[in-house]
Amino acid sequence: MKITTVGIDLAKNVFQVHGVNEHGKTVLRKQLKRNQVAVFFANIPRCVIGMEACGSAHHWARKLRGFGHEVRLMAPQFVKPYVKTNKNDAADAEAICEAVGRPNMRFVPIKNIEQQGVLALHRVRQGFMKARTAQANQIRGLLAEFGLVIPLGIVNIAKNVPELIEDASNELPGSFRLLVQRLLEQLKGFDQQVREIESEIVAWHRTNDDSRKLAKMPGIGPITASAMVASIGDAKSFKNGRQVSAWLGLVPKQNSTGGKTVLLGMSKRRDSYLRTLLIQGARSVIYALQRKKEPVEGWLNRLLKRRNTNVAAVALANKNARIIWALLSGDREFRSDYATAGALA
Repeated sequence: MKITTVGIDLAKNVFQVHGVNEHGKTVLRKQLKRNQVAVFFANIPRCVIGMEACGSAHHWARKLRGFGHEVRLMAPQFVKPYVKTNKNDAADAEAICEAVGRPNMRFVPIKNIEQQGVLALHRVRQGFMKARTAQANQIRGLLAEFGLVIPLGIVNIAKNVPELIEDASNELPGSFRLLVQRLLEQLKGFDQQVREIESEIVAWHRTNDDSRKLAKMPGIGPITASAMVASIGDAKSFKNGRQVSAWLGLVPKQNSTGGKTVLLGMSKRRDSYLRTLLIQGARSVIYALQRKKEPVEGWLNRLLKRRNTNVAAVALANKNARIIWALLSGDREFRSDYATAGALA
C-alpha cells in the first residue's frame, strides 16, 4: 500500500484523511485527533498533501512540509465541485484529494511565520479602525438626538464634542455628558491602538527590502507595501501580473457565452482589505495630479479625460498590482521613467 496523494479536511479537533495510490484507488480513510496528525504524517512515505486554504492551513502546511511532504493549498471554492455526495468530513477529504491532483488547479502560496505575523497586525489594525468608526458614529448619533450635529470626520469628533460637553447653554443632562465623555475616552483608546499598530507595521516595513521597494511607487505607502508583500508571499507562484489583479478582484467580471464577450464591473474577489488599500492609494495619486496647475501628459491624465475618477482609480490600482508582481517576481527596482520595448518602438 503506497500512498501518493492525501487530502486532509482540517478541523479544530478531529481531522479526516483520505489517501489514494498511484492508480487513484482509495487506500486510506482515517480520522485523526489533533495530537495524532503530526505523528501520523511523520511516519508515512513522502507524498502530495492537499488542504483547503482555511483557518490553521498555513500552520499545518509548514509543519507537514517539514516532514518532507509536498503540501498544496487550494481555495475552498475550487474544491467544492469535487464533492460527490452530501457534505460530510469524509466526502470533503475525498474531494480535496481529488482536486489536488488536477493539472490545472490553482494553488495558494504557503506563508511563513513572519508573513503571518505582519498580516495579523494588519487584521487587528483593521478591527480597531472599524471599532473606532462605529464608536464615532455612535457619539454622532447620540448627540444628533439632542439637536447637536457634528461635521463629518473623526477629527471633528475629538475637536467639537469636548466643547459641547462643557457648554452649559445646551440642554444636555448631566448623566448624558458623563456618558459621552466615557465614549470619547474609548474612542481615544481605539485611536491610540491604531497608531501603535501602524508604528509596528512601519518598523517591519523598514527592515524588509521588498516592502521598501514597493513603497517607491506612487500611491503605495508602508501600510500597503507591507500588506502586499506579506499576502503575495512568493510572487513567482503567479504566472503573470494579471493573475495578481484577478486574485485581488480588480479585473472585470465576465458573463460571456456564444463567442460574445460581456464585461461587467469589478469581480471583487478575495480580500477587500488589499483591494481597498490599492484603490485608496490610486485616489491619492489622482487627487495630487488634479491639483497640479500644469497637468502632466501621461496615461493617467488621458484616462481621466474620458473616464470618471472612480473608474480611473480602479484602473490605476489594477496597473499598480501588475507592477507589484513585476517588481517582486523579477527582483527589480521601480523606475518612474520605465517604458516597454513596444512603447519605445
